[in-house]
Amino acid sequence: MTPPEDGYNVTLLFNLEQVPEDYEELVRKAGLLKRNCFASVFEKYFQFQEDGEAGHKRAVIHYRDDETMYVEAKADRVTVVFSTIFKDENDIIIGKVFMQEFKEGRKASHTAPQVLFSHREPPMELQHTDARVGDNIGYITFVLFPRHTNRAARDNTINLIHIFRDYLHYHIKCSKAYIHSRMRAKTSDFLKVLNRARPEPKNVEKKTITGRTFTRI
Repeated sequence: MTPPEDGYNVTLLFNLEQVPEDYEELVRKAGLLKRNCFASVFEKYFQFQEDGEAGHKRAVIHYRDDETMYVEAKADRVTVVFSTIFKDENDIIIGKVFMQEFKEGRKASHTAPQVLFSHREPPMELQHTDARVGDNIGYITFVLFPRHTNRAARDNTINLIHIFRDYLHYHIKCSKAYIHSRMRAKTSDFLKVLNRARPEPKNVEKKTITGRTFTRI
């Protein structure tokens, strides 16, 4: 590790002239750096829940400039709340559709965690705090039960939940790109129909199959 560059928290320096034999393991560890930073918080609060140590102060992680993550351990669950910024009004609509699908997901799998979504206002857990409010603010709440936080499952839970914010916004962008491509394709089809329906100009000389010419009036 070296002193971080401007705008970054951590900078890693690799000597490419002396690559170790186990470089694949080194690359894997470097790729998991951000995940492991998140994992330290989750593992701490998962352990609180497992030991029945409820009442600890809620963890507040400002993982982006305007976005925050909250983690709180209770006797029977761990609550994780993400705040996120929707830069466009359409993103809010598509995001709500995605979050509704996550809610419906519990019907297909009873082992899935409960997912809640609130727009503009923070959830009840964050009432009377400095949590941001606004038309472009969304809050996603995961309720993790012991089946998600036990030692056998916690690594997989951390792997999935720490990338959820990026997962959500990635699929919003993909959905918008797909909608735009379908709109362009449909517009092209409409233009073809209009061109075929355009009336032919009068007094145009035409030829029959035998080669004779005539003028339509």
